Amino acid sequence: MSLPTATIALPAKLRHDQAMAWLDGLRLPTGADGATVIDASALASFDSTALACLIEVRRRAQILGTSVQITGLPDRLQRLAKVYGLADLL
Repeated sequence: MSLPTATIALPAKLRHDQAMAWLDGLRLPTGADGATVIDASALASFDSTALACLIEVRRRAQILGTSVQITGLPDRLQRLAKVYGLADLL
């Protein structure tokens, strides 16, 4: 029996000045409720704060006992993650 999956789309812009509001509004399911897919395909304007947000999502999911899969990461954000040594976390 597979668990239900929730999809959360990242906004088109996720920079330092939007990060806290986005994280404050984030609602992840608990382990019993299923997994979460973070869809980053709309993300067009971002800085390294977007990486911090994605790591925070993973941390929160771990606390809740659920899993997170990140899809649609822009190439530039993938390269930034590699530079910071975070590619394996995403």
